[in-house]
Amino acid sequence: MDLTYSPAAEEFRVDLRAWLAANIPARWAASGFWASLDEDEAFDLRRDWERRKALAGFAGIEWPVEYGGRGGSPAMAAIHDEELARARGPRSVNTLGLTFLAPTLMAVGTPEQKAEIIGPMLRNEVIWCQGFSEPGAGSDLAALRTHGERDGDAFIVNGQKVWTTSARRGDQIFTMVRTEPGSSRHRGLSLLLIDMHAPGVEVRPIRQMSGVSEFGEVFFTDVRVPASACVGGLGNGWATAMLLLSFERGASAIGQYTDYLRAFEEIVRVAKALGRDGDPVVRQELARRRVELECLRYHSLHVLTEVEQGRDLGFASSVTKLQWSQTYQGLFETFDELLGPDAALVRPTADVDLTALRRESFWTRSVTIWGGSSQVQRSIVAERVLGLPRGS
Repeated sequence: MDLTYSPAAEEFRVDLRAWLAANIPARWAASGFWASLDEDEAFDLRRDWERRKALAGFAGIEWPVEYGGRGGSPAMAAIHDEELARARGPRSVNTLGLTFLAPTLMAVGTPEQKAEIIGPMLRNEVIWCQGFSEPGAGSDLAALRTHGERDGDAFIVNGQKVWTTSARRGDQIFTMVRTEPGSSRHRGLSLLLIDMHAPGVEVRPIRQMSGVSEFGEVFFTDVRVPASACVGGLGNGWATAMLLLSFERGASAIGQYTDYLRAFEEIVRVAKALGRDGDPVVRQELARRRVELECLRYHSLHVLTEVEQGRDLGFASSVTKLQWSQTYQGLFETFDELLGPDAALVRPTADVDLTALRRESFWTRSVTIWGGSSQVQRSIVAERVLGLPRGS
């Protein structure tokens, strides 16, 4: 495992850190700032800031220059995530497009799709959402029922998606549709790109326990979708979706480590404000979470070393997803235990505004589900990495 970065990567860190210092107002980094804003106001601020970051050359770090990226190394991408978290930069509003769709298009998209979609996505001119989950087809994606019937040079799409992140603000959606009549399970599926403003598309926000509406339901009623909006080949949707999802787990969790360390430090301050910092049980629990964070850090550096040396992570990427999600969720379980019954209340406690931390705590309940549940990840690691026999 290599714990150092190349001179070129460190030079990039210096440039990025300087840009972040000049472009993140101090009030943005204050605890609770983003939680204090109206959802739409926060979204617009983040969208414009990320656009400016892309124009300055600090987005798409590993992307080829021809697509508007920087053509950098995996180490530079890890430094980007680390410095962004350290500076408390705003969360991306276009994560689904940037993380999933863009690299998929680079790999299997048509020349027209690459030219028309990737650049505007990087500059946040077009916001993308993902339509995979359906009622009755969550973890079992192959059970989806949304279908598209061929009509000349288009598909007529009908169906429903649920738990669609950023559905209310999405301009486009990449979604799985059954395009072969009579097909079932993994056969006859296609990945289609659909305009969220097209006639027949309806979005209904889902209000979460935190009070925000990050998710939504999407209904398709006789939506006309050009056949050219198919990615990866007609009927080849399952393989395309697996390629797309392989980008989700990423090469390293350096950025997550930095972000979670910030949350840990805030939780320690809460313990002090509540007068619990002298409680030996609380201290032991906090120490355990700190150790888990350091384990995540060193695993992330190991993974980064592997990628930098050109090794394919393959199924071992499931270890990273499993580790960061469990570490993150565990950290906020400690936060909830610290507050006791008050953990479910979004209001100040002991003269400390915990709105942002409580919202984050609510959010962490989902991280061991999306992107492949922890149960699925453990099965992958057991069968594909450790070679254990499959249970009956």
